[in-house]
Amino acid sequence: MLTRTDRLPRFLADENFNNDILRGLLRQMPNLDILRVQDVGLSGMGDPDVLEWAAKEGRVLLTHDVTTMAGFAYNRIDANQLMPGVLEVSRSLRTGPAIESILLMVAASFESEWVGQVRYLSLL
Repeated sequence: MLTRTDRLPRFLADENFNNDILRGLLRQMPNLDILRVQDVGLSGMGDPDVLEWAAKEGRVLLTHDVTTMAGFAYNRIDANQLMPGVLEVSRSLRTGPAIESILLMVAASFESEWVGQVRYLSLL
């Protein structure tokens, strides 16, 4: 059962996240709540700091960093720290399919379902 507190996930895009994907997401869903790391003063910050900010703000992190980000996210979970979610998008995934997949995930989920989750979008 849905409650008044259920809402669509809000996102934070990592510093090197593909801006074409971001523009496409917002073109298709203008009310999607996405901030970029560089827009909130986190440029150049390490992964743990970005995840900490995302946790404080309740934002799922969009990233292409499949090398280290998941490890830091799991470290937060293991330490019983809030981790609102990470969506790792493979750099080899074409822009169109990435946009479609992310929008489908947004439409089919609520913010609370992302907590403690690390999800990965790879080649389609």
